[in-house]
Amino acid sequence: MLDALLSNRILWTAIIAWFLAQFLKPFLEFPQTKRFSLGLWFSSGGNPSSHSALIVSTMLAIGFFHGFETPAFALAVAIAMIVVYDAAGVRREAGRHAVAINQIIDELFSGQPISEQELKEVIGHTPLQVVSGVILGGGTAVISYLLTLR
Repeated sequence: MLDALLSNRILWTAIIAWFLAQFLKPFLEFPQTKRFSLGLWFSSGGNPSSHSALIVSTMLAIGFFHGFETPAFALAVAIAMIVVYDAAGVRREAGRHAVAINQIIDELFSGQPISEQELKEVIGHTPLQVVSGVILGGGTAVISYLLTLR
């Protein structure tokens, strides 16, 4: 069983794409914020979208290694559509709601001894962040496939 996991090219392609997306986040945010935040390595949100990179690399790796005509690829496309939509749409809106709720809490409790935990505001992605994740995931899958052709 361990051999099967270690030799699963699709799984490794997905893990590498996710890792690269998480690894790149602090470096891509630095030019905008002028600070290097290692916490981005362990958080959702930010550029590129690790959700999009993970699912797109998985989807394309399934197509490359098992065929684009397979039911597994069709299922991967459907899941990718849901994940990418969620990353850019639903989760982004939840982040906007968190910003508004945090502002309300700040206004209600300013000057009060009551301490309320703020909601996480960066839980979704901008369309550019999602596209970056899609490109990163696609590139990872292509490179993974090309490396196995030798």
